[in-house]
Amino acid sequence: MSEKRSEFGRPVSGKRRLKDLLLQKDNQFCADCNAPDPKWASANIGVFLCLKCCGVHRSLGPHISKVLSVTLDEWSDDDLDAIMEVGGNSSANSIYEAYIPEGYTKPGPDASHEQRTKFIRSKYEHQEFLKSSLRIASGKGSTGSNIAQGIINSFRSTSDSKITEGNIGTLKVKVIKGTDLAIRDMMTSDPYVILKLGQQTVQTTVVKSNLNPVWNEELMLSVPPQFGLLNLNVFDYDLFSADDIMGEADIDLQPLISSAKSFGDASMFDDMQIGKWMKSHNNALMDDSIVNIVGGKIKQEMTIKLQNVESGELYLELEWLPLGN
Repeated sequence: MSEKRSEFGRPVSGKRRLKDLLLQKDNQFCADCNAPDPKWASANIGVFLCLKCCGVHRSLGPHISKVLSVTLDEWSDDDLDAIMEVGGNSSANSIYEAYIPEGYTKPGPDASHEQRTKFIRSKYEHQEFLKSSLRIASGKGSTGSNIAQGIINSFRSTSDSKITEGNIGTLKVKVIKGTDLAIRDMMTSDPYVILKLGQQTVQTTVVKSNLNPVWNEELMLSVPPQFGLLNLNVFDYDLFSADDIMGEADIDLQPLISSAKSFGDASMFDDMQIGKWMKSHNNALMDDSIVNIVGGKIKQEMTIKLQNVESGELYLELEWLPLGN
């Protein structure tokens, strides 16, 4: 394993790497029930867990889920590499929960032991929500982390692209409309939307005197290997003073991009769901945001509740354009 170093050239400890990963927004809630502040992890699957879900994972056996304490256990280099490659809950769930049936309820923090056990066994042991091409037969022939190895390999193929210079693809963001936006002038506002990804900034046109603006504008952003969050800000345009903020939100691109890279050429598949960014207390989603293949294209619709403002929602559609498109 190549040694990771800080910006000052000093080695970064395994505990620090794990802590940094745990600080990411989607890793601050249990991957299986959304309970806050998880202190356990399945190293080979690549998810962070609460104590109650951890107990169910232990019952699966280490050949399916290798459970470790984030704070108490010593992590081997292999265990750290495995969970770092997946990236945590959002990335893993975009694969392991790709096909949760409509009407099937994911357990919450207050779920019973029986509800947790049924869901977790369906999710990891029986792989019922996984896309079929990644399902691996479990049983007597399984050794080590075979159950999770197909998942690890799918993320490994994604990370291989980071070796090359340049971008890994293009993100098309269609800003559709806003509703019930905040008032920043006498009775209305003149809203526009700014999107930031890395060093790039793009923006919509200004819609005059409208708290329910319709843009239907497509904005394009190049996606670097280390892409991070997509930052969204809404402003009120003012001619003679600084523009007033009308809300903000962060958008996690990992579910869209991980799902897209796992499937490859989307034109080879019929319309179907391939991933999901799940609503939680720690993100701006109004509802779960589904990643779909639609007409040979990979798209994700979402409704965003603007943060740090009295009111306002935005409707967006994201589309992933791989290199060569």
